[in-house]
Amino acid sequence: MNMEFNRQHEGPRQATRIDEIEGRFDQPILWLSVLLAAFGLVMVGSSSIAVAEGLNVGPFHFLIRHAVFLGLGAVLAAVITRVELRELERHSHLLVLIGILLLLAVFIPGIGRTVNGARRWLNLGITGFQAVEAVKLFLIVWMASYLARYRDQVQSEWIAAFKPFLVVGAMVLLLLAQPDFGSAALLIGITLCLIWLGGVRLLHVLVPTAVIAPLMVMVAMSESYRVRRLTSFMDPWKDPFNDGFQLTQALIAIGRGEWAGVGLGGSVQKLFYLPEAHTDFIFSVMAEELGFVGILGLLAMIGLLVWRAFRLGLRAVEMGRGFAGFCALGVGLWLALQSVVSIGVNLGLLPTKGLTLPLVSSGGSSVLMSCAALGLLLRVSYELDRSERQVARHKESRALPEPVVMDEPIVVGPAPQPLRLGSRGRLRIEPSLGEIA
Repeated sequence: MNMEFNRQHEGPRQATRIDEIEGRFDQPILWLSVLLAAFGLVMVGSSSIAVAEGLNVGPFHFLIRHAVFLGLGAVLAAVITRVELRELERHSHLLVLIGILLLLAVFIPGIGRTVNGARRWLNLGITGFQAVEAVKLFLIVWMASYLARYRDQVQSEWIAAFKPFLVVGAMVLLLLAQPDFGSAALLIGITLCLIWLGGVRLLHVLVPTAVIAPLMVMVAMSESYRVRRLTSFMDPWKDPFNDGFQLTQALIAIGRGEWAGVGLGGSVQKLFYLPEAHTDFIFSVMAEELGFVGILGLLAMIGLLVWRAFRLGLRAVEMGRGFAGFCALGVGLWLALQSVVSIGVNLGLLPTKGLTLPLVSSGGSSVLMSCAALGLLLRVSYELDRSERQVARHKESRALPEPVVMDEPIVVGPAPQPLRLGSRGRLRIEPSLGEIA
């Protein structure tokens, strides 16, 4: 009878401690990532059939390869979502050191591999891996850790704002030696934007920018092929069959698409006219087959994903979770800047650079690390939701009345303990299993 009385007044079974509350993953980020990956899978299949047949590797070679890397990337993302952010922050220095070692490893004979005149790849036996793709994520994690630890100094001291550029400078020098001018510019852009979001004074940003910008211009003009890219970008129709060939064919593809496109699979430019149709210039094939309407859908997915990342990062910073917030902001900047550069190259707004469209273009290294970055973003959303629910639960517990001790009836046997609602009057809550909600 006494046990039945206790069960009736116990209320819902809930977790004993606030720190046992679990978080939930951000649904829009999850589903936007899935939709973008599915969209990319379809377009890789459409744009790569002719290329695969020309290489005699089977019409679906690149489609199957892309699907395999997407699967591996999904596994990698799932693993990262299970790693506590404090563990990543604790090992951030190790990660950035590994990144520098990877950039050095490409110059070691037998380990590094040259593709299209650039020594950017690591030979893993069954496949190659582009080291800079991992370096992008490692740099973001280290920058987030640095800004979380030294944010006050970054906002007030010039030297604290300049230190990250020493690390980035070492990476940029190694990238220029490969050469990989596009990735070097991307790393500098991510660093500048993160420093600015960290609250640095404008003067402290202008000083390193005034030093870096002329150096980058000198490097860009030091090689004849880079000069030709710049001149062909400004007027591709001046030499449409040589230096301006890629851009003119991309613009022809975009123009053929008009409003509704020629239909999925109906692209003509991908039939050996447009080089790298399934990688760097996949946007042009999309524009030709899906038209302006299809491109708007792609831009909407990328834009919403970047917006959710920025919103998540700002919420985390406001809650005092600096590392989580700057990780989310860094991933958002990576996706935004690389997408802008890739699309800008296809539209003739930027000089030709070998940067893929995240999650869309074919490329094993890019797909793997894009999935890893999105896994980190989901982990940030999980821990932020957990913190917000813990704070809300703590406020609720403080608002509850003082503990109530209820009189128990006299029973034969050992005296039962009085029923209490909790040591501080708070209800217990049931821990979730961390499901996606």
